[in-house]
Amino acid sequence: MARATPPSRQTNGNPSGENTADPTAWDVELLRVLVSRKGTQVDAQWAIHPQLKHDLLPDEWKEVTDLMSKVTVIVGNRFSEVLSNVEPDPPGHA
Repeated sequence: MARATPPSRQTNGNPSGENTADPTAWDVELLRVLVSRKGTQVDAQWAIHPQLKHDLLPDEWKEVTDLMSKVTVIVGNRFSEVLSNVEPDPPGHA
């Protein structure tokens, strides 16, 4: 889930600390929301970097879990809504 390369030194004067010209900048994925589908079924999942999970206190972990559950519902519902507008159900026989 995480990708990383050695840290960079800020040499380009970018106040945000990002050095896009330096190929050795850190690139770490801390959180991911994945939405996939099979036919008309939409599935939304989330994942967190293992070190971040380890660093959180139990109350913080519960808060993250609650919030990410809400995020996956919102993202999954939106994905499903867009999908139904793009690919409406074909007419069927009753």
